[in-house]
Amino acid sequence: MDGESVNGESMVGFGYKQAWLAIRDGRPEAVTDALGLRDLGPVSWRDGIDLAYLTDDRVVLTPPLPGAGNSRWLLVTGRWLFGRGLLDPGAAVDVTELSATLGTEVQFFATYRVGEAHRWERAVDGRLVRAFGYVGESGEVVQWRGEPDAAETAMGIAHEPDAGTETDILVSEDDVMRLAGMWSVDPSGLGAQPSSGPLRAAAAP
Repeated sequence: MDGESVNGESMVGFGYKQAWLAIRDGRPEAVTDALGLRDLGPVSWRDGIDLAYLTDDRVVLTPPLPGAGNSRWLLVTGRWLFGRGLLDPGAAVDVTELSATLGTEVQFFATYRVGEAHRWERAVDGRLVRAFGYVGESGEVVQWRGEPDAAETAMGIAHEPDAGTETDILVSEDDVMRLAGMWSVDPSGLGAQPSSGPLRAAAAP
């Protein structure tokens, strides 16, 4: 894919009806290799985000972005990251393994308003510290690993529901964006901000 000048280009927000990874201090080459991706070169933000939404076998990588923890976060987004399904344990990427390979913190987020299905995972130095999956259509928590932090507790996710009982947990796609902002970067808020460089497109394995 041919690169193009992005001088003066603004970033383009994403996140809704999408999946993405956030990698603390991630380097594009190392992330591409760890995910088994084939680099396709630079692409403008508008074209790259369209590619991420309209294809199932392409992803785009952002430049490192300032975010939570006074760190810079590289984001990877594309429908390929949904894997076999939004809440299927057989997702395209094992965040724990990726975190161990890269030696850093890796987060995964996915949201889809049809059925109100939402998911997030967080691994630090090869250890899964949190995983949560929710289907609003049925009001069911389908994944729960680790303990919620202060950001999740503020969203009303304080403790794991008892098996076989109704839950009063309610999660929306806006909550996913809010949590991403607390943990790393809220990608939906990137729009119209000056970019520090182009996206990089990559082909999924």
